[in-house]
Amino acid sequence: MLGQTSAGEDPALVQVRRLFDQGNWQEIVSLVRSIPAPSAELDYYYGTALARLNRWQEAHDAFATGARLQPGDKRFPLELAGVAFKQRKYPQAAAYLRRALELDPSDPYANDFLATVYFLQSNLEAALKYWNRVDKPRVEAVRAEPVPRVRPEVLDRALAFSPASILRLPELSTSETRVRGLGIFPSYHFDLQARDDGKFDVVFRNRERNGWGSSTWEALFLVFRGLPFQAVYPEFFNLKHEAINITSLFRWDAEKRRAFASLSAPLARNPKWRYGLNVDLRSENWDIRDSFTGPAPLLGSLNLRREAVGAQLTSFESGRWTWSVGVELSHRDFRSVIPGVALTPGLLAKGHQLKQVTQVDAALWRIPERRLSLDGEVSSQVGRIWSQPGHGFLKLQGSARWHWFPRPEGDDYEVQQQVRVGKTFGDAPFDELFMLGLERDNDLPMRAHIGTRDGRKGSAPLGGTYFLSNWEADKNIFQNGLLTVKLGPFVDTGKITDTSSGLGSRKWLWDVGAQAKARVFGVGVVFSYGKDLRSGNNAYYVTMLR
Repeated sequence: MLGQTSAGEDPALVQVRRLFDQGNWQEIVSLVRSIPAPSAELDYYYGTALARLNRWQEAHDAFATGARLQPGDKRFPLELAGVAFKQRKYPQAAAYLRRALELDPSDPYANDFLATVYFLQSNLEAALKYWNRVDKPRVEAVRAEPVPRVRPEVLDRALAFSPASILRLPELSTSETRVRGLGIFPSYHFDLQARDDGKFDVVFRNRERNGWGSSTWEALFLVFRGLPFQAVYPEFFNLKHEAINITSLFRWDAEKRRAFASLSAPLARNPKWRYGLNVDLRSENWDIRDSFTGPAPLLGSLNLRREAVGAQLTSFESGRWTWSVGVELSHRDFRSVIPGVALTPGLLAKGHQLKQVTQVDAALWRIPERRLSLDGEVSSQVGRIWSQPGHGFLKLQGSARWHWFPRPEGDDYEVQQQVRVGKTFGDAPFDELFMLGLERDNDLPMRAHIGTRDGRKGSAPLGGTYFLSNWEADKNIFQNGLLTVKLGPFVDTGKITDTSSGLGSRKWLWDVGAQAKARVFGVGVVFSYGKDLRSGNNAYYVTMLR
């Protein structure tokens, strides 16, 4: 790229320009080398001549020297990017192009060039960010590989973009959110495929769940994956090819029986809206203790019987935010109660309860160039119990999660952290308490605190107010079309308190350890080892993920 230079009488510069116009690259190199202290302008022509001669390292050095002499000239980072690009050093090329855009954010060549670099690194989100600045890329066609069995009109309505238009980053984010909301694609991604005419095709690459599974072995694994824990998971996906999903859990463990079933589907075949109906029946024996191992006196015990039905409506508004509302009607009964020091009369309120749930999820911050994201979530639950006397309560929770892929492409390394807080106001019943620990019905893990002892729940800290931080890093150690295995360390920090003197952690908890994550047929299995830095307890646990 040849830029304008200030007028001058430097005979060397005049001669170099003449040779440049004639394409005499070797003569330019020889001439500039004979000059003791060439100017930045001469370095520019010198570097360009070396690049034309495919002498990449020397060209890089010449442009770098010019950039130091004239740091405000965008030509030098642009040419350095070109040299790095020719050597397939894409991360370096991207760094130089970002520098050029700091000097001139509206430069069309730099934006197009940087988008191309990210496209070649399979970072579609970053590529769109810069292509959209120059009204690219134009999509000619949209197709799926393989062709899914869900009805075409359902999938089409999940996509916020269309053929014969420019693909915008917000449209891609919204499409990803709504496709994920269908619940039938355990893995998928969107690709751009370049055409000879300069346009692109969008290819939706996917793995779809249908019925009990795509094969007998998959169906058997999905249904009976919980057998080691005395549970089965009958699940049927994409009923009538309309993304209608039925999931259930049946657990016959004598200490914690549970039957759960849910049905969810797009509302009026529109993937922007999704409704859900569920029923949950439990009979659980609880022994409240300070630890899952070693000496731990009984602080209280009970048998909880709970029946609940609920309904939810979720709106996938865009790639930036989603909201949902729900209602639950439940009944609980407490039997064989030994109050001890943990169970207050307010916690043992029996009777029917009506609860309203609201949740908002938002994409707070995105740096696609760095493959870094920050998401947030807030939720509230307002409940009323018709007991003697009646009780009401409010539960508020919030979370923030950052997620980072350190390398410019691929998922070989992955780092994430989630911070969550929650507080209860009023008189919530025992089954509405928060728990910090590993337990199959709990979603607030402290990975060196197991929530059961001798099969009974209650050995992890319980309370009405909590703080929890979960940090983890993963290294991809094996991957093929069927199985993915990741390995890495984790650090958990948490504290939980309650008005009852027999509940809560009383001190900050610190757990460290390592975990292996395996994913097969779209279902995750986590094998973890955690060490409680306060007590020294070791915890080994297996968690099944959906």
